[in-house]
Amino acid sequence: MGDFYQNGIITTLHNLSRRPLEDMEAELVEFAKVRPLGLVLPCLYSELQTAAMPNITQQLCKVPYLSEIIIGLDRASEAEYRDALAFFAQLPQRYRVLWNDGPRLRAIDAELAQQNLAPKEAGKGRNVWYCLGYSLASNRTESVALHDCDIVTYDRELLARLIYPVANPSFNYEFCKGFYARVANGKINGRVSRLLVTPLLRALKKVFGALDYLEYLDSYRYPLAGEFSFRKDVINDIRIPSDWGLEIGVLSEVKRNYATNRLCQVDIADIYDHKHQKLSAENENAGLSKMSIDITKAIFRKLATNGTVFNQETFRTIKATYFRVALDFVETYRNDAEINGLSLDVHEEEKAVELFAQNIMKAGNHFLEYPMETPFIPCWNRVRSAIPDIMTRMYKAVDDDMKEFGAS
Repeated sequence: MGDFYQNGIITTLHNLSRRPLEDMEAELVEFAKVRPLGLVLPCLYSELQTAAMPNITQQLCKVPYLSEIIIGLDRASEAEYRDALAFFAQLPQRYRVLWNDGPRLRAIDAELAQQNLAPKEAGKGRNVWYCLGYSLASNRTESVALHDCDIVTYDRELLARLIYPVANPSFNYEFCKGFYARVANGKINGRVSRLLVTPLLRALKKVFGALDYLEYLDSYRYPLAGEFSFRKDVINDIRIPSDWGLEIGVLSEVKRNYATNRLCQVDIADIYDHKHQKLSAENENAGLSKMSIDITKAIFRKLATNGTVFNQETFRTIKATYFRVALDFVETYRNDAEINGLSLDVHEEEKAVELFAQNIMKAGNHFLEYPMETPFIPCWNRVRSAIPDIMTRMYKAVDDDMKEFGAS
């Protein structure tokens, strides 16, 4: 049972009454008559082989208010794309599968790359960006939700609560972020959010003072959640990173484009568990190590665009301040786990903090060494300005793929 406390500078919508799902879905059906609703699912082909995705699909079959489901499929051969089409054929809603590795979409990507408009690296950010572009091209929905495809504990109530704030015509929210407690199987999870993002934001406040951007990010209960929803207008102007900085990048962009009273966060699940990344302390290009570097770079870049000046000494100070704050958080989480009868390995927690402290310096060095880097994917307004018929061609490419390989 959540409380009603409002923290920070954005609205928090709680789960106070355990409202019956059927009641909420009935309202969403009515909302959808005025504001058609859609869903974006960025996924890897390998996720279709897990226990999570079959359950997610079965749950979505029961959802009565979606006009369109857009599935971005990464790392799939032709045979795997065919298999994916058969997998999603059970969906009763209109659905489209973007075969991101197929020749048609690859050709469009290559054309965009020639004009320096394509995502510079593969990953979730690239997948999401193309799905959002297709949503604009399809023009069938006015509000869209997005969630990950590795949620082991998925229930369709998660989607209903996630999309409700941007679906309800009487609400003025343009963007909504989902949050939840990362507790499952007797453990507190969410190490990167708990042990990197929150302590880093608190450390940056100590170093630079209570900047508006830092207060804003610190208002989100789970800033790294992969679940968010938005109204269609948000898609046109948003610039997002193609790496693990996607979630922080999206939060930064909606803050830039909208007043904070148009943004909110909503409690979407009591229990949430998904695929866990390895720490990968020995490899900064994999696992939580890469994730921590990309996220930290995204925060530094945004602060710089707001006028914050960084140098080598600044990053050393940030690292030292972060390390002390993060160690205090380890003690806090240990106590929280103990009073709730949960397990928490202090040794592993502190190993993660040590790695993240090192990676803060790596992120800072990268920021200083590559001052001309343009990490954000261009917004779709710019892409359409450069290639006016890009939406029509992308829409046709996706439909042609599905018709050629057997989908209706």
